[in-house]
Amino acid sequence: MKIVVSGGGTGGHIYPALALIREIKKQQKDCTFLYIGTQQGLESKLVPRENIPFKSIHITGFKRKLSFENIKTIVRFLKGVQESKKILKEFGADVVIGTGGYVCGPVVYAAAKLGIPTIIHEQNSVPGLTNKFLSKYVDKIAVCFEEAKNYFPKEKTILTGNPRASEVLNQDGEKGLRSVGLDPHRAAVLIVGGSRGARPINEAVLKVMSELGEKPYQVLYVTGDVHYEKVSEEIRLIGNPSNVVIKPFVHNMPEVLAGVDLTVARAGATTLAELTALGIPSILIPSPYVTNNHQEKNARALVSHGAAEILLEKDLSGKSLVSMIDSILLDNEKLHSMKTAAKKQGIQDAADRLFHLIKELTKKN
Repeated sequence: MKIVVSGGGTGGHIYPALALIREIKKQQKDCTFLYIGTQQGLESKLVPRENIPFKSIHITGFKRKLSFENIKTIVRFLKGVQESKKILKEFGADVVIGTGGYVCGPVVYAAAKLGIPTIIHEQNSVPGLTNKFLSKYVDKIAVCFEEAKNYFPKEKTILTGNPRASEVLNQDGEKGLRSVGLDPHRAAVLIVGGSRGARPINEAVLKVMSELGEKPYQVLYVTGDVHYEKVSEEIRLIGNPSNVVIKPFVHNMPEVLAGVDLTVARAGATTLAELTALGIPSILIPSPYVTNNHQEKNARALVSHGAAEILLEKDLSGKSLVSMIDSILLDNEKLHSMKTAAKKQGIQDAADRLFHLIKELTKKN
């Protein structure tokens, strides 16, 4: 089977695509892949590292306000469709799946017009412009949140979950905690603001560093590479409590996640897929700087099921953060209830579900 995958711009679109490809390679050795992205996007670096053939087209996203740039985008889209048709024909694609980002627009649209089976994968609870547009043309729409079904035609929308969820399973949590200098026999909270960190979260944590040092639990505080030097300077002045481990980045995050009891994080779709697959309760601080405020909507979807609590950035302070951590970690009944609820929201076989959908489509064709 020849499978074309397209997705780009942010890791939230690329990592699920790579997770899916890895799962398919495990299950069916004779599949061949082609990834179509842009040269400007993160995908141009991440995909070749996985030894996956990569081709690029030139396309930009629409501006939300009326702009002359949008006319240029339409022209680029039409050119992108022609380029994509040529690439798809040359590769002999059996199926095309788009995992988000504006690059998917011309690629998936071209496939639909050529009669090639098509799927889009929506990671968030509220879809972006590209997937809303493509939903009219594709054969199937795979979603990660029940709430996302409301935005798409019911007859072709299926809950599959996020393939990244499948990759965090079967990890050694004790080994993960030891690798970052934590005691695997003591309650632990992970505080992380994403791969690059988040300044408001860092500022809140620094204000209560001494208070965290008096807690019966331990803290893994991941600052992000960008902020680590500045945070380290502050820590030198206020002191580093023995129960708080500070890291710029964690390379074995799935292993570490498997060992923690509570996570404080942003509410990106990939993060939530990983947390729910493992059944980890969370305090979610949605980024207010994302399209459609989708992180807050993602977070509220988990909150509504009792799997998480939400702390909006405008309400974030050191005091509010510590208070919320204490209210969960120091209450065994609440902690257990949230773990159970998080696990119920997780879709551990997401990659397998998505591959099953691909096989169903190609059989029909």
